[in-house]
Amino acid sequence: MAITDRLEIPPEMRALAEKSVEQAKQAFDGFISAAHNAVSAFEGQAETARKGAKDVTEKAMTFTEQNIASSFAFAQQLVRAKDIQDMLKLQADYIKTQMQVFTEQAKVLGESTSKAAKDTATPKP
Repeated sequence: MAITDRLEIPPEMRALAEKSVEQAKQAFDGFISAAHNAVSAFEGQAETARKGAKDVTEKAMTFTEQNIASSFAFAQQLVRAKDIQDMLKLQADYIKTQMQVFTEQAKVLGESTSKAAKDTATPKP
């Protein structure tokens, strides 16, 4: 055989090789697309979780500020009390009011936390 002789690949083998390469390229493109989608979904969920956590934290801080302000107002009322009966009534009223406030705040924080968890767990399109 001379150096100038070429190696002939049968047309069937060439077609099979081309088809295999094309299928491998399509599989790789599908993998890359799925990877991009997974990363985007994760980023979206992380952002949603961050926003949910921020909302819950802001509400908790607002409630804390309100409760502290209420405590100072109660302390000022106690200082101005005329007698022990007045002090006991102020304390009973304060405790009753704060229990109602705490119940409502716990409800709001629970709803916000549940919403944040649900939003984070729900895949975004």
